Amino acid sequence: MLSLIYSSVATSTLEPADLTALLTQSRESNEQTGITGMLLFRNGYFLQVLEGPDAAVRGKMHTIRDDSRHTKVTVLLEDLIEERQFPEWTMGFPSNEELEGVAGYRATFDDLDAHQGDAVSSVPAVRELVRWFRARAA
Repeated sequence: MLSLIYSSVATSTLEPADLTALLTQSRESNEQTGITGMLLFRNGYFLQVLEGPDAAVRGKMHTIRDDSRHTKVTVLLEDLIEERQFPEWTMGFPSNEELEGVAGYRATFDDLDAHQGDAVSSVPAVRELVRWFRARAA
């Protein structure tokens, strides 16, 4: 099974109703292909974990890259996993206060250029943020 984490920037302002609809659409679409994960949205930035069969996750990434709601899509981390971290889809809208205590927290990943391989420097921050969200959602 593949776990893939990416970040992207929303191309337009998304209201809570838009985000709820996006989560509902993601759950329905991904259930058909065995993909689970979590979607975190804050200040116009997405951070998403996709977990499932390799071909399904990679196919979903192609769909996301072609989705007009996303720009600056950057794969931050890919791992082969034996067990899902997020067996149910979850979504978060954390506040500034909630995120202040997260070790390695970054507001964006804009400084990383995936084409140059610098995304590796974001791995500890991404892993810590995912751990924080997973514990909070449990």
